[in-house]
Amino acid sequence: MTETVAPVSILSDTQCWDRLRSNAFARLALSVSNRPEIFPINYVVQGGTLLFRTSQGTKLAALTINESVAMEIDGYDSVGGWSVVVKGDAHAAEWGDDYNEADVAGLRPWVATRKPVFVRVQPSEITGRTFVFGPAPEDL
Repeated sequence: MTETVAPVSILSDTQCWDRLRSNAFARLALSVSNRPEIFPINYVVQGGTLLFRTSQGTKLAALTINESVAMEIDGYDSVGGWSVVVKGDAHAAEWGDDYNEADVAGLRPWVATRKPVFVRVQPSEITGRTFVFGPAPEDL
């Protein structure tokens, strides 16, 4: 008898965090002038937070007005894929202990630009799914 694998499965919190730790690229969604914007970022997991770097500009200005963000992190191989969505609040790491902790996370900018501001996302909700690739089922 052949075992049937569900084409979509829900990930547990632990499985979501495992996938977040296994990746370094995300898309950050936030509101800029009351309009949705999405930015590619690299990040690291530090404690129960996600950490990214930025400089003065659109992302940082938007976060001073509305700290609510969403991040999407995905991965795939030849068999299937996965997607984790993190929703939460983002704030710039303050000078002192918070900044010093962020500074030792090993997070370096991917683009050859100066990004002196660490931004920490404190998740309030994490959801994830896995997907099995394959043909669509036949119509009944």
